[in-house]
Amino acid sequence: MIRALKMSSLWLLVLSAAGCSSSLISPDEYSGFLKDYSQLKQEKSPSGADVMRWVDPKLNLGKYTSVYIEPSQFYPKPQGTDKIPQSTLQGITVYYDQALKREISKSLPIAASPGPGTLIVRPAITAVTRKTEGLKPYEVIPVALVAAAVSTASGIRDQETTIATEAAFIDADNHKVIAQVVRKGSGQPLESASQVMQPSDVKAVLDGWASDLHQSYLRLKGK
Repeated sequence: MIRALKMSSLWLLVLSAAGCSSSLISPDEYSGFLKDYSQLKQEKSPSGADVMRWVDPKLNLGKYTSVYIEPSQFYPKPQGTDKIPQSTLQGITVYYDQALKREISKSLPIAASPGPGTLIVRPAITAVTRKTEGLKPYEVIPVALVAAAVSTASGIRDQETTIATEAAFIDADNHKVIAQVVRKGSGQPLESASQVMQPSDVKAVLDGWASDLHQSYLRLKGK
């Protein structure tokens, strides 16, 4: 019993340290969804968030007359749990797709399939490796959506939620990758460790990602 309590306390301590980590994704957290991470550089999104991004310096956005958004996916594919059920995971990808289409359609028509002059958006919710400074990675979450307990002087408070994405942007004419982005964000805090996470807990993050994507498009096209 005493050993179990000690292990529980250590687990909470490690999780609390992870919850205070930077919002910028580090190379050891890359999921493998993108083909090449070597050219990613730290940038600021239009909303001011730290992201890792690469854009082809020869990019000509004027050639694209429509955009095809592939259905977003989890990579690697996770298994639902009692705290993060499959219905929540499905709801997140459905909402992410809706948010991307809503924002991007403000500037380009949404295509039903790739074709000439089409920009392909390939988004994913990705894996995250979490670790504490000075320790080896202690857990690889098969989906970047976790509830991390945070310790305070008065005990245990709200649960923090984290979600991450990687996305590739592809020219449908030649299948070349023209841009990539990697980022993560924090959703609404949960009230307790027993609370089941809902898609609504991270909708604000997904809305922000979609809005930043549209604003980035406008900035690049205006150059």
